[in-house]
Amino acid sequence: MFEDLNSIDVGKKDDNKDLIWDLDAFKQRKRAHEFVLNFENKLCVFSGSVQQLYTNYNIFMPAEENSRLVILPNPYAHHDIFHGIPESAVKPTGLYIVPGKGGELMLRIPVKSEDRPFRTVPLQVGFRMINQRRPANLPLLPILVKGDLRELDARTPCLHLHAITLSNMSRLSPLELNEIRRTILERMKALG
Repeated sequence: MFEDLNSIDVGKKDDNKDLIWDLDAFKQRKRAHEFVLNFENKLCVFSGSVQQLYTNYNIFMPAEENSRLVILPNPYAHHDIFHGIPESAVKPTGLYIVPGKGGELMLRIPVKSEDRPFRTVPLQVGFRMINQRRPANLPLLPILVKGDLRELDARTPCLHLHAITLSNMSRLSPLELNEIRRTILERMKALG
């Protein structure tokens, strides 16, 4: 169930490039880095190349490479890594977290309206709205994947959210699935 420590060292292995996020296209790299730090250890990060979900990690922007973010899982927290997560269980949601006025985090929700393609609400309000429309046993389980950090415009970073679908993970036990669900929901509570 637990992996060898060397396989999570993104500097030594090339098999986990999903934990190195390129910021070359960003005009405001420092602002993007500061924005994504709001989500460190609050939104889980998925790496499809190694089929792992990380819940305990740090986000670095190496000084020598200001065009990259590196997500480094805590090497002392093996229990905070979920293994055997197939890429087919992770889907884009169309939801975006954007900065609001005064540093508040907002959720941009797509709506079916010609005059207004999306609605922006405070983050936790948005999550509650979405989960009220879902069956209680199937809550939204948002996670991040490489490429989710984007620029809304030339100066505003945002995060696109993916979600994990537990029913698409037949290789995991019900106990493991419950722990993934519990962990993601618990971390979400810490978000603004």
